[in-house]
Amino acid sequence: MANFSKMNGSILSIALVLISGCTMNGPRQEHQSGQERQDSAAYSITPLKHVKMKVAHDLVIHRVEDRERYQEIKANNIKKVSEEPVSTFSIDVDTAAYSNVRRVLNQGRMPQADMVRTEELINYFQYDYKNPHNKDQPFSVTTEIAPSPWNKKSYLLNVGIKGFDVDRSDLPPANLVFLIDVSGSMSSGKKLGLVKKSFQMLTRQLSEKDQVAIVVYAGAAGMVLAPTPGDNKVAIHSALENLRAGGSTNGGAGIQLAYQLAQQSFIEGGINRVIIASDGDMNVGISNTPALIDLIKQKKKSGISLTTLGYGMGNYNSQLMEQLADVGNGNAAYIDNLGEAQKVLVEEMSSTLFTIAKDVKIQMEFSPLVSEYRLIGYENRLLNREDFNNDKVDAGDIGAGHTVTAIYEITLASDKADQIDPLRYAQPIHHDMPKTNELAFLKLRYKLPNSDASASKLVSFPIEKSSIKTKNSEASNHFKFSAAVAAFGQKLRGGDYLVDDFDFEEILSLARQGKGSDKNGYRGEFIQLVKLAGSLEKL
Repeated sequence: MANFSKMNGSILSIALVLISGCTMNGPRQEHQSGQERQDSAAYSITPLKHVKMKVAHDLVIHRVEDRERYQEIKANNIKKVSEEPVSTFSIDVDTAAYSNVRRVLNQGRMPQADMVRTEELINYFQYDYKNPHNKDQPFSVTTEIAPSPWNKKSYLLNVGIKGFDVDRSDLPPANLVFLIDVSGSMSSGKKLGLVKKSFQMLTRQLSEKDQVAIVVYAGAAGMVLAPTPGDNKVAIHSALENLRAGGSTNGGAGIQLAYQLAQQSFIEGGINRVIIASDGDMNVGISNTPALIDLIKQKKKSGISLTTLGYGMGNYNSQLMEQLADVGNGNAAYIDNLGEAQKVLVEEMSSTLFTIAKDVKIQMEFSPLVSEYRLIGYENRLLNREDFNNDKVDAGDIGAGHTVTAIYEITLASDKADQIDPLRYAQPIHHDMPKTNELAFLKLRYKLPNSDASASKLVSFPIEKSSIKTKNSEASNHFKFSAAVAAFGQKLRGGDYLVDDFDFEEILSLARQGKGSDKNGYRGEFIQLVKLAGSLEKL
């Protein structure tokens, strides 16, 4: 047991005396209430006498999530258009929060609020947006407005982006470096064991035009496989199978070596990417987050992207893994089981590896026809207004075939349903209403993957009031389902903005209405998670 192995002898002796009557074989289920089962599932011991267990817990036993690290998130608040009409943010294609939340719910616990990044839950799913016409503008934009399911006095404005898809056979050659954490914290089968299987699944998708190198790091870093053709699967799989865990974690040294190898094998016009697999628990060498971020910022100038794959529980450093991916022109996923590895590295291989647009920024300017608005999620992706036109400011990337969704909750001025009172001393501003009846003006700025730092492109178009659908029944399936996921994320975070006390049953009903086609079963799985969360909430 990891917690006990780190205690000194005296504390361990006290603990063993206090918890005498407990076993080490997992939680005992009989004669326990639902809440007790939930609590005991978070420990590696079985309480036979609840009073003794409580004393021991207070002294030495910690919940498994105590060492997990998440960036603090403060939900976006409501903005008055008269005071702040422009909203600017970077797109986000990370999905790590969804699979991490799923892991926690399946363990019988409700996730802590900062685990839940609502936009990552929404963007875990693919949506049926229209396809772009060509690679010069490598994505399409779809907007839809319909009544908010959780507030009768507001509407949801859904902005959907669909990336240009590329058939796997048409992908350019890939130069991949697998950077694998083999420190002692990765020794579990659910960590290093799952990492091996994940990379073996990815390797099966590669061909002779691709190449793979493998770097590992623990107390030091080393190369265990020189650049090898992708069709030499025996050599790659053998190198993976021989990996063993042990020692401290010098992630900085591993990153340095991985980028060095990727640079030596750089393919002009190809996919050049480092894929790091770790729990993010780095404790030797360059180990603090700002220093590691600075290191990745320097390395990305070489044209090599970074994908981070998070594994494990108990010491998972979500904050570090996501921030490294963000500054490394890449994406972050969390692999909690082989099914998730299949989704990220096989089914969505093109969008995971092949970038079709980079530094994608959204700017929405609301007209006086809208009185209030709130962006749901993207809290750590907000940009200053002036950042939109500054090509030096980094933003998110879109992979081939990827869909990205952003949702605003808006209040129409004509409905007189504002939640914020007007300022007493503010002078009323008289605007001429737009002749086109525009609710908002949407602008997107992006760069093509191989363009230089000052070559961004701009697309823009108005969103008109005439596009509003007055009934939820008129909304598309992707609108309904994404709204259900948005409500779920907000509910898990406390539900402060779910005005009409929108509960899990109503979220469940909305998700079922919008389920639509579900080829891979991910939407059906989400419906089961909503049901599970509803049950756990009642415990």
